Amino acid sequence: MRPTFFAAALLHLATLSGPALADRDALWHIIDARCVPAATAAAELPPPCARVDRAEGWATMKDRRGVLQYLLLPTARISGIESPALLEAGTPNYFAQSWRSRDLLDRLRGQPLPREAVSLALNPVRRRSQDQLHIHISCVRPELLAKLSADEADLSPTSWTPLRGGWLNHAWFVKRVDGETLDGVNPIADVAAHLPGAAEDMGGIGVSVVAMTFKGGQPGFVLMATRWNPDDRSSGSAEHDVQDHDCAILSGGKTSKVTEAQTSGAED
Repeated sequence: MRPTFFAAALLHLATLSGPALADRDALWHIIDARCVPAATAAAELPPPCARVDRAEGWATMKDRRGVLQYLLLPTARISGIESPALLEAGTPNYFAQSWRSRDLLDRLRGQPLPREAVSLALNPVRRRSQDQLHIHISCVRPELLAKLSADEADLSPTSWTPLRGGWLNHAWFVKRVDGETLDGVNPIADVAAHLPGAAEDMGGIGVSVVAMTFKGGQPGFVLMATRWNPDDRSSGSAEHDVQDHDCAILSGGKTSKVTEAQTSGAED
């Protein structure tokens, strides 16, 4: 990356501290007042903006945390997973686009990430600090990937089933999906339609997607969903339970060579 980018990224990181992070509309202001106007003017996107597709209605930005974490957000005002707009016909499949946007991680790293290293996460209302829908694109926890691989025989392609033993002391539901991409697969709509009780309280649901290569070389994904439990303040966070922003999976437990000086953006 160019030195000018580093300087701008560090400046932006400094401005997103203290009171700024208390603003639950901080992500929306970045997208609406910085990323989209620059794209409309055909100007170079300022940090932390990474990509804007005005026709499809989404944008990506580098998150301030994690060596390889990006966020994908709608360019329309959508608060989060609880928004009825996400279940309306014609609303973009933001998870599918988040998967396609994983090339941003490849570019920042300087080489492609293994398919199985990538995960997506969307937090529920009570486990987020921002009220603009944002999907975290980052590395999966290595231990979770190992567990899902070991439990492959238990993963149903037709229904949501409890993850045997739970994960990090939280109850999770899982579903197998085969395919190279998430085109035609909408995890939010699937959860709302098929996970018992979810439709009545979508704001309490955390959703994640973990990329997998199943036995026989079949590419696919594990869709994951969890519920926020008012008696357990650590529950519900799809991001925390599923993702490792240090990307230890890429280095056998060691910190990635990409440094924090190369990161900028807001956080959940």
